[in-house]
Amino acid sequence: MDGEQNPAYDLLFFYLKTDEMDFLDPELDKYAEDHTSPETTLLRELNRHTHVNVLKPRMLSGHFQGRTLSMLSKIAKPHRILEIGTYTGYSALCLAEGLQENGKLITIDVNYELEELVKTYIEKAGLEHKIEMKVGNAMDIIPTLEESFDIVFIDADKSNYAHYYDLLIDKLPSGSLIIADNVLWSGKVLDPIKNKDKDTQELLSFNKKIQEDERVENVLLPIRDGLMVIRKK
Repeated sequence: MDGEQNPAYDLLFFYLKTDEMDFLDPELDKYAEDHTSPETTLLRELNRHTHVNVLKPRMLSGHFQGRTLSMLSKIAKPHRILEIGTYTGYSALCLAEGLQENGKLITIDVNYELEELVKTYIEKAGLEHKIEMKVGNAMDIIPTLEESFDIVFIDADKSNYAHYYDLLIDKLPSGSLIIADNVLWSGKVLDPIKNKDKDTQELLSFNKKIQEDERVENVLLPIRDGLMVIRKK
């Protein structure tokens, strides 16, 4: 049964998730999750596996953000999705839920060490005919793609967010979505003077770039580490 839970394992899982940045009061955050459609059994398995076995598990989209991505995808009903930054494949599986029957999702990641894990879960989901993983530098791969995408999800190296955006925006059809993760960067964007690290400064520039781009409309959602949802006019 989807969403079935083991209380003992859930307690362990709770402690494994404590390194995640929460912008809501923890009790409100839990209330929101409790009133959000549950993960499928497979997604929950991947969620747990990532937290137990993979470095930097906070990079995983997780339950609440994953259901958000799934909902946006189901509303958009995309034929083609591009994901930049695969990690363990959780967000790709969520986004693929909204694909049209003949749809396709291309996901790119530079970390070849996670390729086998990602492909294992793609196969478990029965989506090997819909999801294609490419391993390598996204800046090199994106220019070779001939597809036009209805949704682009950016969740990779922060220093290249603006470059990914520039590579894609003119090629995307009107009405397409770009979703960028981590745009609040653990709240560091609120104090750019104190936080002078490169990633914070790059995200500040990216957020400003989107806000000033008249080709798009956008909304910044304070979900986990911040989702910038951008719609091309």
